[in-house]
Amino acid sequence: MSKSLFFLSFVLSTGLVFSQKNSAPKLVVGVVVDQMMVDYLYRYESRFSKGGFLKLMNKGTNCRNTQYNYVPTYTGPGHASIYTGSTPSESGIISNSWYDREAGASVNCVTDSNYFSVGTESSSGIRSPHYLKCMTITDQLKATYTNSKVISISIKDRGAILPGGHMSDGSYWYDYVTGRMITSEFFMNELPQYVKNFNQLGKPAVAMKTTWNTLYPIETYTASGPDDSPYEMIFRSKKTPTFPYNFAQITDSVGPYSYFTSTPMANTFLTDFALSCMKNENLGRADHTDFLAISYSTPDIAGHAFGPYAVEMEDMYLRLDLEIERLMKALKKQVGNDFVIFLTADHAVVPVPQWLIDNKLPGGYAFLDQKLIDLSEEIVNKFGADFLVKEENDQIYLDDELMEFMGVDKDEIELFTAHQISEWGGVKYVYTTKDMHRSSGADGLTEMIRNGFDPKRSGNVIFVLESGYLSKSADTEASRKGTSHGSAYNYDTHVPLLWYGKNIGKKQVYERIEIIDIVPTLSQILNLQNPSCTMGIPILPVLTK
Repeated sequence: MSKSLFFLSFVLSTGLVFSQKNSAPKLVVGVVVDQMMVDYLYRYESRFSKGGFLKLMNKGTNCRNTQYNYVPTYTGPGHASIYTGSTPSESGIISNSWYDREAGASVNCVTDSNYFSVGTESSSGIRSPHYLKCMTITDQLKATYTNSKVISISIKDRGAILPGGHMSDGSYWYDYVTGRMITSEFFMNELPQYVKNFNQLGKPAVAMKTTWNTLYPIETYTASGPDDSPYEMIFRSKKTPTFPYNFAQITDSVGPYSYFTSTPMANTFLTDFALSCMKNENLGRADHTDFLAISYSTPDIAGHAFGPYAVEMEDMYLRLDLEIERLMKALKKQVGNDFVIFLTADHAVVPVPQWLIDNKLPGGYAFLDQKLIDLSEEIVNKFGADFLVKEENDQIYLDDELMEFMGVDKDEIELFTAHQISEWGGVKYVYTTKDMHRSSGADGLTEMIRNGFDPKRSGNVIFVLESGYLSKSADTEASRKGTSHGSAYNYDTHVPLLWYGKNIGKKQVYERIEIIDIVPTLSQILNLQNPSCTMGIPILPVLTK
């Protein structure tokens, strides 16, 4: 039975009624915490404040089994799916970047050379949502109710641009060159005065003259491993990955803005900016619904360096909890109880594979540099030409034009390439373009691969690594520190989803929810048509009494 038919039959059989369906909130706030694992909510629970994560978890609706239904699980696709209700196969955002066959180069998912930066002379604002093929829930809101305002902010460009969609009133992100919040000419020709005023405060430069130490005595951080861990990356000029972090010393040789986004101070900075946007844009204070999208990028930036069991990450989340509390208080002051907030993540993260290896758990590395050289030679020996163009996102791009010119069988070359890759250590499954176009016989993993596949943007051959594995270029000491994400395994796909606010009940929900179900739920809350490519279904426990 399809998800839509299941939804209809469930409603009819239970007689459930949506709560006050004609009463949309004055303000919706979407919070995405980049790289947030579900277990952070419970590992650190005893030390959270009453008004932050705990308020959302215990006084709202906690969807505890929320899953991504596609791969690869990266920031760009995650934000696109959260806000379009569709998978990358529909949205077109198949990764943070991919190989563009026409351009003959890799492209970033939000780069657009048709527009100049606004608020900086750097290239950081040469951006737009033009690669996004679908409408977002924020687009749908703006298209339906033209007076509604949509503001979207993040440290990362893609974390601001994709949630705000094509019709945003203001999408702003951090410029690593200047330390300012900037935008693109796609959205406006000049920053609003309040954004200019915020930038003039120079908060990142001030923060980088201070020291990051733990919020509480370090010996109380028992939900983490040792502070001095061999699995963590080391900041420049430090000898160990340990507290304290004196950024006045660390940033001497790299400038004041590079390491800022790795610290909890960047979360505070983003909350400060969110509150400024709320106040100056008068969000939620008119006779329509406004939307504020916030994406906290720093947990991902730091998470890549430290891994999920680091003291740094425990401190990061204890401090982020205080930011969520501050945001909740500001919402209450701004609109009373007339708001809805949801919080989720664009993906989670695998434990550092070297930590898995050392603890005799499944995990490892696939070092690709030499493997790709060997693969090129094997293709030349077999077919007389090197058709291998690029590896990106565990996908192999072949030269389609050359194969057509030479009159060779594309399916045969893809199948040969897939067979060679299947012999690599750490590879579990390999798929070809033909596999993606088969209409039947898909298991769960194959369906997830198909949901992430766009025939014009994805590679010819896609390989899936074993659980706990990451692909790296070469085997070095540095490559075995830190971690990443992108897989179909639960450590990457299982994310938090918390709802709180007007007409949202106090519930713990254990049935499977898919990330694409957020948008159709918001459509019901806001009395909107589903956006163009939405594939999910409304989450009934969020909507029913």
